[in-house]
Amino acid sequence: MTNEVWAVRYGTRVTTRTEAYLNWHVYGEPDEWFRMDYFFWIVRGGGRTTVVDCGFDPEVGRRRGREVLVDPVDALAALGVDAATVDRLVVSHAHYDHIGNLHRFPTAEIVVTAREFAFWTGPYADRVQFAHSTEKNEIAALARAHEEGRVTTFTGYCELGDGFGLLEVGGHTPGQLIARVAVAGGEVVLAADALHFYDELTRDRPFFVVADLEAMYAGFDTLREITDRPGRVLVAGHDTDVGRRFPGRAQGTGIDDLVIRLEVEGHRT
Repeated sequence: MTNEVWAVRYGTRVTTRTEAYLNWHVYGEPDEWFRMDYFFWIVRGGGRTTVVDCGFDPEVGRRRGREVLVDPVDALAALGVDAATVDRLVVSHAHYDHIGNLHRFPTAEIVVTAREFAFWTGPYADRVQFAHSTEKNEIAALARAHEEGRVTTFTGYCELGDGFGLLEVGGHTPGQLIARVAVAGGEVVLAADALHFYDELTRDRPFFVVADLEAMYAGFDTLREITDRPGRVLVAGHDTDVGRRFPGRAQGTGIDDLVIRLEVEGHRT
């Protein structure tokens, strides 16, 4: 079984290497400005549509200095997906830019690692070095969904069926996950924030937000191992280069330039 996979570029910002990379000064290179993008992802296959992450709340994004290109829920509507009736939402991790619209998916089963859910609803989530990347009301929404019986947790690996699997890697957050999706000609690997930018992997340079540095490096190694063969393509979570590497776009949606088709054929390195 193969699937269609789409990335929706819903936000962007300009930042610096010093701000974005852990201990940038140790590399002995000058700082510079660069752009980072914000995405969520859609997997269609087996007669089912799964949303992977749901972006930041537009007002929260603006407050944090991010440019909103499209409201994520409006983007889904343009693609024929009604957030109110989506029945499965995968959460790669619980930062504000990945669960900011959780409350707008009222009937969805939410799939997340057990470690991720336990940490963010546990005693250390409010400590500032963790909490700066989250919003209290959004974590509360995740907890409410659990009380409603809508949260499915797993440890290690979760097979969703139809060539769609989730793998726990940790590192960036305690229970960060990646997704592996079978597509025509191979496999798309959605790294989410296990890999914000491609040069984190090629130059072994971690992002500045890290819960477990050893696990983050191990996650890099896992991504290398998975994608170091023909027919497997890697999708970084915040890299503007995603749009160049994957030239396919949606047609007739009104937001065509923001909707990127993730496929093996035509992929550029």
